[in-house]
Amino acid sequence: MSSSSIAANDVPTQPLRQDVILMSLVGAAHMISHFSQLLLPPLFPWLKDQFNVSYAELGFVLTVFYVVSCAVQAVAGFLVDRFGPRPVLYVGMAAIAVSCFGYALSTNYWMLTFFAALCGLGNGVFHPVDYTFINRRIAPKRLGHAYSAHGITGTLGWVIAPGMMTGVALLHSWQAALASAGLLTVAVLALLLFNHRRLSLELKPERQGGDEDGNFDFLKLPAVWLCFGFFFLFAAVLGVVQAFAPEASRQLHNMELASVALCLTLYMVGSASGMVVGGFLVQDPTRSDKVVALAFTVAASVALVLALAPVAAWLVPVLFAIMGLASGTSGPSRDLLVKRTTPANASGRVYGVVYGGLDVGQAITPLIFGLLMDHGQFRGVLIGMALLQITLIFSAFKLRSVARI
Repeated sequence: MSSSSIAANDVPTQPLRQDVILMSLVGAAHMISHFSQLLLPPLFPWLKDQFNVSYAELGFVLTVFYVVSCAVQAVAGFLVDRFGPRPVLYVGMAAIAVSCFGYALSTNYWMLTFFAALCGLGNGVFHPVDYTFINRRIAPKRLGHAYSAHGITGTLGWVIAPGMMTGVALLHSWQAALASAGLLTVAVLALLLFNHRRLSLELKPERQGGDEDGNFDFLKLPAVWLCFGFFFLFAAVLGVVQAFAPEASRQLHNMELASVALCLTLYMVGSASGMVVGGFLVQDPTRSDKVVALAFTVAASVALVLALAPVAAWLVPVLFAIMGLASGTSGPSRDLLVKRTTPANASGRVYGVVYGGLDVGQAITPLIFGLLMDHGQFRGVLIGMALLQITLIFSAFKLRSVARI
């Protein structure tokens, strides 16, 4: 298939302003999704002392979050296809807002875990919702940039969370930090409700053939499960970066404590920058696999340098930024590969299942790498991350072989 047919769908050409407004609203919601994923890890030093728990036990809280999110994500895909994305989005946003205030009010470890489950419920709706809006409402010629913008806004949530949580906790308390997260989520939900008419979507099937009668026929497609596996690996890498890699690097390279949050922030800023570049590279769908493979070759090389080389402390955050830049560049090409495997009438269902791989990967990662951290295996954490990135290189070429490009 030629590059001119990247996004052959039934979306008519429409004014740029209309697409920009829609993507701004969807992006604001996506920002909150990613923001909710990084509320607790920056507060681990406070929570560890407050509840007298280990890194592995805190990792279990994240596992609960992602297990619930994965289960909800698959169900949400069917709900989106049946009722439309707008009501499902509102429920997810409300669940995250309540969970933020619940975190702040938690008086013991199990309360924290309960609200992590509620927050996972809210987080689980976003990918089926967002990609249904994008694929059904955005003009075909702007799809690549829409994927890029979607990734950037999500990464912005990751950028904001560490600084906001750490900053407010240092100035006031960890409870105040989580309450402020609840206020931000309520503000974005209010914005979406105010613009509810712009989030409408006519519930009629696209006419491209595919999964028209069998609600579960799409599960027979090997490409769907290859995508699931790819996102599982991608999320495992991301889980290591978010929760443990900066602290492991601090232990190995004698960094200051403040540099841990800086590493994560620069990784996310680099990732967002990479997505801008990736939005242009995705215009040629025939090279999507090569873009993804090259990106993770660079990322894995940086991870190995952090693990094995004597790196100066000041250089470590810079290396995290480079690793984030490489990873972010792969984002739009990755999303295009998924789109080309999606049956016409099953957008919500496919994205619900495929992106469930993200939640499964991030559910398992804290348990395994948390144990490594508790046993002082800091080098092993970074080497393990590099091996996952190397596996992603081969996965990208396999996925390209079954995508409809």
